[in-house]
Amino acid sequence: MTTLSEVYRNDPITDHHIIPLDFDSIEEVPESHTWPRFDEPINKIQTHNIKDPLIPVIDLASPNARNLIGQACETWGMFQVINHGVPSELVKNVEYESRRLFALQTHEKRRVLRSADGATGYGVARISPFFDKRMWHEGFTIMGSCGDDAKVLWPHDYQRFW
Repeated sequence: MTTLSEVYRNDPITDHHIIPLDFDSIEEVPESHTWPRFDEPINKIQTHNIKDPLIPVIDLASPNARNLIGQACETWGMFQVINHGVPSELVKNVEYESRRLFALQTHEKRRVLRSADGATGYGVARISPFFDKRMWHEGFTIMGSCGDDAKVLWPHDYQRFW
C-alpha cells in the first residue's frame, strides 16, 4: 500500500501552492485570493447542538455519528466532535502550542516550510492546486512527531514535542 508521504514525493507541487499569504504584509486582497461570491443559501445540517452552530458539532457517542460525519463532510467540509475520549488536558496543550506556532511572524514559520514533495510542515493545504483561486489560510501538517520542526522554531524549548 502506498503511503501519503510516497504520493507527495511522487507528485511535488510548486512553491506558490505551498507558501501561505502573509496577512501582515498586505493592504488589500490580491486577485489570486479573491473567490467568486455565491448567493445561494448554505444548507444547514442536523447537529446535536440546539444552538445550531456555524460548524456542525457531532457527538461520537451518537448511534448516528457516522451519517452525521458524512453529511458534515459533504456539506461543510469540517466539523467538531464531542465525546471523543481525548483528555481535556491534552486538547488544551495542543491548542496552546497551536496558538504559539501561529503567533510567530511569517518569516519565522517559513523556517519549517513544507517542501514541494513533502507531507509535513508549514504551508497551505495540499489540496490547493485543485482550485482556481488560492486559499485564505495557513496550516501546519503533522504526521508522527513534529520534534524536528519544533527544534528549528524553538531551539531552547522543544523537548516536550518528542
